Amino acid sequence: MDFTSLREAFPLIAGRPGLVYLDSAATSQKPKRVLEALDRYYKELNANVHRGAYRLSVAATEAYEEARRRIARFLGAEEREIIFVRNTTEAMNLVAYAWGLRNLKEGDEILVTEMEHHAGLVPWHLVAGLTGARIRAIPLTEEGRLDLSALDTLLTERVKVVSVVHMSNVLGTINPVAEIAKKAKEVGALVVVDGAQSAPHLPVNVKALGADFFALSGHKMLGPTGAGVLWGRYEVLEGMGPFLGGGEMIREVHVDRSTYAPPPQRFEAGT
Repeated sequence: MDFTSLREAFPLIAGRPGLVYLDSAATSQKPKRVLEALDRYYKELNANVHRGAYRLSVAATEAYEEARRRIARFLGAEEREIIFVRNTTEAMNLVAYAWGLRNLKEGDEILVTEMEHHAGLVPWHLVAGLTGARIRAIPLTEEGRLDLSALDTLLTERVKVVSVVHMSNVLGTINPVAEIAKKAKEVGALVVVDGAQSAPHLPVNVKALGADFFALSGHKMLGPTGAGVLWGRYEVLEGMGPFLGGGEMIREVHVDRSTYAPPPQRFEAGT
């Protein structure tokens, strides 16, 4: 690998010869081609997507939907299952509120792990406080891996959702999501995967993982900030209400009521 040319591909790093950047787990640097693509969009294609019949808006909309198609291919998913959000945190909150708040009740359990990022814990704390559900965790071994032997005890019919990080941002541990998902399905639990760290580093096929939701952030995988993705199994998305209300996510609006667009537009309110 030619590290000199690799450094030159990243303007921030190229401009600082002594810089060694080791914080990509928090946010990655942006290569020149990404910065050029952003610049080109604002210079040549900037218009509000899905909001106009004029040529520029149609072209911007096509570029937007092409991005959705590319993400779908990247994750082994269907286009209609790809929801654009700001980041993994928003994606996890979307699931917790739009699904959890409407489906969890007192006596239900939410199973997480002891290595979750705050985005995989706090949304469930908030929803548990509103619904009366209880949060339990899969413990860690001394080697920093999940103690899967505890699953047989933890996974009961009270567990309605299992929220698990695919790759730990602290330990680097890669969790056996497919194995966990298979056991979760045996008790009828929904499976939510925080893929913020795994999507930049591993081949990901969401259907093969057996999950119901998978979240990622663009800014951790060479993309811009403010761009993230939630993949959701369409059958689950279809049964969920909106997370945010506003433009774009509606079918009809009256003074006293509204009806909502189908997924994914249902979950993409505003510009």
